Amino acid sequence: MRSIFRPLWWGFLISFLGSLPLGTLNIAAMQIAIQESIVHALWFAFGSLLVEMIYVRASIGAIDWIRKQGRLMVVMEWLTLLIILALAFGSFWSAWKGGAEAKSVFLQQNLHRFFLGMLMSAVNPVQIPFWFGWSNVLFSKGVLRSEPKLYNTYIIGIGLGTLLGNSVFIFGGKWAVDSIQNSQTYLNWIIGTVFLITAFIQAIKMIRHKDSVSKFLNKKATDCESGSAKE
Repeated sequence: MRSIFRPLWWGFLISFLGSLPLGTLNIAAMQIAIQESIVHALWFAFGSLLVEMIYVRASIGAIDWIRKQGRLMVVMEWLTLLIILALAFGSFWSAWKGGAEAKSVFLQQNLHRFFLGMLMSAVNPVQIPFWFGWSNVLFSKGVLRSEPKLYNTYIIGIGLGTLLGNSVFIFGGKWAVDSIQNSQTYLNWIIGTVFLITAFIQAIKMIRHKDSVSKFLNKKATDCESGSAKE
């Protein structure tokens, strides 16, 4: 019985800690909570974690096939970069308009936030090398084995960890805005700056082929490379 809960615990812990560094998805979830509602932000989080769980399962069972899709992963990475830039300038626009009058470009359409979360998570290939690395570590330590029940508890733990990590941003951001007068305008400037810095760093890494996707594609299948953040 203990062997079943070990993958659950490690999946939860790794996913929770990996969700805490500032990233595209957790900041977007916080922005939705602030500009729309907590319910919409939670729908967004559920959509993003569903895709993440699918990616984890794929990274365990189909790693050789994933490595052959190098060109697709590179395109997805550039698309993610464009999304981050759009989110940055959308936040700056909201701050310049006074906060509440303008939403980020991705919040100005009627797509259900669950599907928006799925879409933004699906074009974020960084989580594939992240989870491939950590899964290899857990296999080497005997925490994971080629058993469906262990895979299932591992993936459930990952989903719970991601949900809790995103909830920190969703509820924390909403509380901050409700507690501080005129905080939404300032927060939009901060969010936009975070997105812009993230995009700049990511672009430099991609140009220099130092990003996690490039490293992942250049590694042999038996190598292990883990990151500090999923986003």
